[in-house]
Amino acid sequence: MDKISDLKEIVINTLDLNKAQDIVIIDLKDKSSMADYMIIASGTSSRHIQSLSEQVLEKLKNNGVKDSKIEGKESGEWKLVDGIDLIVHIFHPEKRKFYELEKIWSELIPKEKVMI
Repeated sequence: MDKISDLKEIVINTLDLNKAQDIVIIDLKDKSSMADYMIIASGTSSRHIQSLSEQVLEKLKNNGVKDSKIEGKESGEWKLVDGIDLIVHIFHPEKRKFYELEKIWSELIPKEKVMI
């Protein structure tokens, strides 16, 4: 396995052990140049979402992704953990349903439409 795949597994295990719900992994390699994987999960409360994001950030940093950071620190309903090649969204279930990221990113999108 490569480093990104190993890191993906570490993040998934961290989310699972900390009771994240509905964990979904989306392979972005053929869809976007912004990251290799997007992981989406739900938390049960703002405190749970905050804790999950902090746990993921700590795992990323401990595994060599020193520039990783949390976006949405002020929000209690959504956090994004930027792990450079791995993006982790943690939502409150209602916000997750509203944004439908799984639907957007699971569809095949021509590369020329997603170049940033």
